[in-house]
Amino acid sequence: MSDYKKTLNLPQTAFPMKANLAQREPETLKKWDQINAREAMVEASGSRGAYVLHDGPPYANGHIHMGTALNKILKDIVVKSRNMQGYASRYVPGWDCHGLPIEHKVEQELKEKKKTLPAHVVRKLCRDYAAKWIDVQRKEFKRLGVLGDWDDPYMSMKPAYEATTARELADFVEKGSVIRAKKPIYWCCSCHTALAEAEVEYYDHTSPSIYVRFPLPDAGLSKVFPQADPSRAYVVIWTTTPWTLPDNMAVCLHPEFTYVLVEAGGSQYLLAEERLAPCAALFGWNDPKILGRATGAQLEGLVARHPFYDRPSPLTLGLHVTLDTGTGCVHTAPGHGREDYEVGLKYGLDIYSPLDDAGRFLPTVEFFAGLTVTEANPKVIEKLKEKGALLQEGKIQHSYPHCWRCKNPVIFRATTQWFISMEKNDLRKRALESIDKDVQWIPAWGRDRIYNMIESRPDWCISRQRQWGVPILALRCEDCGEAWNDPAWMRDISDRFAKHPTGCDYWYEADLSEIVPDGLKCPHCGGSHWTKESDILDVWFDSGTSFAAVLEARPELSYPADLYLEGSDQHRGWFHSSLLVSEGTRGRPPYRSVLTHGYVVDGEGRKMSKSIGNVIAPQELIEKFGAEIVRLWVSSVEYREDIRISDQILGRLVDAYRRIRNTCRFILGNIDGLNQADLLPLEQLLPLDRFALDVAARMHERVQQAYTDFEFHKVYHSLHNYCVTDLSSVYLDILKDRLYASGATSRERRSAQTVLWHILRLLLRDMAPVLSFTAEEIFSHLPADLRGPEPTVFALQAVSGEEFLLPEGRRDDWNVLLAVRGAVTRAIEPLRRDGVVGHSLDTRVTLYLADELRERLESLNTDLRAVCIVSQLELAPLAEAPKDAYSDSEVSGLAIGVEKAHGEKCERCWIYSTELGTDPAHPTLCPRCAAVLKNLPLGEREGRAAE
Repeated sequence: MSDYKKTLNLPQTAFPMKANLAQREPETLKKWDQINAREAMVEASGSRGAYVLHDGPPYANGHIHMGTALNKILKDIVVKSRNMQGYASRYVPGWDCHGLPIEHKVEQELKEKKKTLPAHVVRKLCRDYAAKWIDVQRKEFKRLGVLGDWDDPYMSMKPAYEATTARELADFVEKGSVIRAKKPIYWCCSCHTALAEAEVEYYDHTSPSIYVRFPLPDAGLSKVFPQADPSRAYVVIWTTTPWTLPDNMAVCLHPEFTYVLVEAGGSQYLLAEERLAPCAALFGWNDPKILGRATGAQLEGLVARHPFYDRPSPLTLGLHVTLDTGTGCVHTAPGHGREDYEVGLKYGLDIYSPLDDAGRFLPTVEFFAGLTVTEANPKVIEKLKEKGALLQEGKIQHSYPHCWRCKNPVIFRATTQWFISMEKNDLRKRALESIDKDVQWIPAWGRDRIYNMIESRPDWCISRQRQWGVPILALRCEDCGEAWNDPAWMRDISDRFAKHPTGCDYWYEADLSEIVPDGLKCPHCGGSHWTKESDILDVWFDSGTSFAAVLEARPELSYPADLYLEGSDQHRGWFHSSLLVSEGTRGRPPYRSVLTHGYVVDGEGRKMSKSIGNVIAPQELIEKFGAEIVRLWVSSVEYREDIRISDQILGRLVDAYRRIRNTCRFILGNIDGLNQADLLPLEQLLPLDRFALDVAARMHERVQQAYTDFEFHKVYHSLHNYCVTDLSSVYLDILKDRLYASGATSRERRSAQTVLWHILRLLLRDMAPVLSFTAEEIFSHLPADLRGPEPTVFALQAVSGEEFLLPEGRRDDWNVLLAVRGAVTRAIEPLRRDGVVGHSLDTRVTLYLADELRERLESLNTDLRAVCIVSQLELAPLAEAPKDAYSDSEVSGLAIGVEKAHGEKCERCWIYSTELGTDPAHPTLCPRCAAVLKNLPLGEREGRAAE
């Protein structure tokens, strides 16, 4: 029998069974570098135009993590799939290099020495630090199989980029959108700088909760409430920031709420009627008596007194007052809150914020001078008790803003800063209109997220009190403190940045005489003593100008981009700032579509944390499984939600990958040595093979549509299900007999090989954007005559499977046959389970069919025995089915009889036959196998027998 087996057309391929991805992938990366696979991919595409994905810059301060790996692989899948669909798409990676995190690291290394170094020296150290991590991350991103212009990425610290950022600011100044004003902004007392809303994170925080009474001795109170006694009347407020009470300037009421004056505990108290019951219970008031009612509008202008300073605290009105908590009377410190600030402007209150950059009260602040805001909290409470002003104290846990870098709580602090106005030139209005009209948000909820943020956001604070960034181009008058900047002058300085070896270091290195225009006089005071503005731009403004510095500056790209793709946090970050800058200077958004992905979490859905010990590094996974499995993981998940990863999840993906790989290996082995001349035209294919092409073509259409729609999980599931079910479990299983046992050049085998070649052509294009390493490996093992001139799999032209599609009716008939095949398998299973037969080829099957079903099956003109993988198969009328025939609930009009196959097993093909030995030269072979051997050339017969 072994001699006969050697005459089978067994698969021959050098494509290895074991992937050994961690070892082989570096070889593929080296090959891609040598052949410049990225350029070959782009040059081969473009028949359908261009597609621009703009890379959001990761921060250059550490190794990549699973989130950044996910992001880069998603972008790589988009770029590769678009190129292979015919769109020229170049991936230009970039890095965000400026900002506090890098400067903070440098400060930690320099310690006290930093205070003695000039700014340009500190900046050089920051630049070197960023450059070091860019090199590290570049290698890590390349190891993931990401094809991009790694030799010429964009960086926000390059001179040309910095110059562009400075020019964009000049454009805003020219439009009158930039203002310098004293406003309350988020301030980090640890980092000593203002923060943008995108740099603030919210965590649970425990704060003091106090209720305070402000004396209300205004005689006008009696005009509103006839029973009032101003000598013992108070207005009650609630706050969770006792440290802001020294800066109190007013108490705010809602104009439409109803307020009551109540008698309780020997005093009279003013508060909202709706808050009376909970407050009375909290304060221990027994049956407080209501002396009168009035709206907030009726109380406007009454003057309360500060609880421990001798100054007024007038009653003002504001629509921000709520009745959810507190008393309906809001302590107002215009220097420490957005709404408070607006009330302060309306009523001409002092925007008072007597704190230094570390959050310490200035020496002028009575009782609390030198204390930090945290240290002041208990001291303020102590002072309130001393004055008899504290009604109740406790603790409250609530969501509170923290610095994104140091993770410490931040404060609202009024300081003089630079802002881009959201109202000037209708920036807010235009941005909101563009969100709705000009951008596709994927998923759709992204629209609501960014719309709500921009609808309610304050003016954009663009100044930071740091050194590592693009300076705000302005001069400050030393005589009056006012600032001067002129757009033309700003652009001239920007041009100098572009020419300087280290860009905007010029601002710090150049003598003041080079910076200040000759004869410049202060427009406010006429002074001529100037100093350079020391603040730098918000790094979100830096990254937000990337469309101008990259898309408009590089000829291979274009503005606006077709796609921005980042994590969901970028609705308040890069998506946000890019939209505002582009709208502010170009009047349109910088992107046509915005795609958002979620966060990577562990297998139980928990955020990755070093303290929990559940952090998984991509480097570890690559070393253990290979980057290909990480790429497969990215494509397998619904990435628009939070994405889980664990050893169990990866283990399942390893198994899925093995099945896909082995399917391709089987195909490669069976088309080994195939030539163009061996391929059959469609009309000469056997019916089953023609149907297999239809299945492959429809799968190809689904996958390509999934790429177009960014539904990469559908790519994974389609590929996996197709390889495991449609191919391995059905078509390839049926095909093995023909491929192995039919004549090497017979129509039966050539038809199968032709279809396998077409299937692999489609599979390669469907796999390559995700399984890039494996697709390249398969491509390199294609038969030389079929491979073509392309140097890389990514240079393959897009192909359509439309010519392979069958009419719907014919496809339905084949699906009915597959359903019958499944019923046959189920009918044989009891005999297999009982040991009566070992393999389906050990059986003889009779299909008892209703007339309509028989007509459908016979119309397919295919070998039903081969499809069902049995040795003998007969058709009979359904009426002749014996009572013990198997009936299947999934196929109507069908009964199945199963028995042991008649005759003996052919030693070559293992199919039972009653005609073994009809060729005396081969007494143990069926007629087909004997004929195949008889038709073999003599030399080939002898050669195979000698193997």
